[in-house]
Amino acid sequence: MSKAVALTTFDNPYNPIDDFSSWFSFEVEKGYNSSGLLARFARTSDLLSDEENNVEIERAIDEIVRKDPLCRYRKIKEGEKVDPKQITIYSNVMKQFGA
Repeated sequence: MSKAVALTTFDNPYNPIDDFSSWFSFEVEKGYNSSGLLARFARTSDLLSDEENNVEIERAIDEIVRKDPLCRYRKIKEGEKVDPKQITIYSNVMKQFGA
């Protein structure tokens, strides 16, 4: 079985798979709704197996990342550490664009 994946933003210092509570608190504080966005893109179903739903969720994450005009979202894997340098770079780029 492949590692779990999740949708997150470049500026979130937490991995939602490993520390959902902290990740979600950051999301709420920033006014993001990554979970809701993923729910709109992913065509999951109780009729599908867990593996089929996981494949669909990863497909939806890849689509969101590909279509994101602000390059805010990224896919993170189970056990992956968030690189503080990425957060700094992303924050600096967004400041230049006034976001």
